[in-house]
Parts: sequence; C-alpha cells; structure tokens
Amino acid sequence: MEKEDINKYVSSAWKEKVYIETAEHVIKGYVFMPKIGKRNRLLTEILNSNKQFLAVTDCTVELKRAPQKEVEKCSFLEVNISTILIMRPIDD
Repeated sequence: MEKEDINKYVSSAWKEKVYIETAEHVIKGYVFMPKIGKRNRLLTEILNSNKQFLAVTDCTVELKRAPQKEVEKCSFLEVNISTILIMRPIDD
C-alpha cells in the first residue's frame, strides 16, 4: 500500500489515547475512531457498537494481580469489548 493510500485512511480518523481496565489487565494505548459525530461521544459509541473486538495500538499491558511483573509493550492488541470494565481518554 502506498503512503498516499495510508494517509487517506488515517486522515479520516482520530487517534485517541485511552486507559482500558478489564478484570485482569490495565491497558494504555491508542484507538482509532472515524471523524464523524462528536469526538467526546465516540468512545461510548465504540463500546455500544455491535463489534466484538477493539483494536488498540502502541499499548502497554499491565497485569493487575501481579503489579511487580514487567509491563508488556505491544504494537497491536485486540481487546474483547465484553471484558472492558472502564475505558476513558488519557491526556498525552
């Protein structure tokens, strides 16, 4: 895929840094949201959509039950939306 093609897709989306908490993990990374509607409503719309998974990029994954364990870094992660307890934006 050419750089022009990539820019076309990326420029039609917002990149939002988020905090995601599940029963077992704390995840911090970026989600991409389409540039439609009000930006502050899009995280809610993602969680209420009919999609099963949420793609998170450039993220860290922390195990809640073993905080002493090293934080894992991932360039890409898919999170099952049904496991998300809380998701909120983070200031960069």
